[in-house]
Amino acid sequence: MNVTLPSDQLEWLEAQVAAGRFRSVDEALMVAVADLKAMRDDDLAWAKPYVDEARASIARGDVSSGEDFLKRLDTKIGALRSR
Repeated sequence: MNVTLPSDQLEWLEAQVAAGRFRSVDEALMVAVADLKAMRDDDLAWAKPYVDEARASIARGDVSSGEDFLKRLDTKIGALRSR
């Protein structure tokens, strides 16, 4: 099978091979297709426990506003920058 890629994509793949990330352009394409297939086949069942945990947290009232979160985040970032 022959695959035709835009020149910028082929150059990027060749650069990845040259950097040692893949042994060949063929290998890079196999990894890309496998990753895309895995993403498309993912039913997100792995996320259910996280969603359930978040819903339980909300039900307990363990929430904060986006504004409060951003204020805490700004405070933490400010502290890190002042080090």
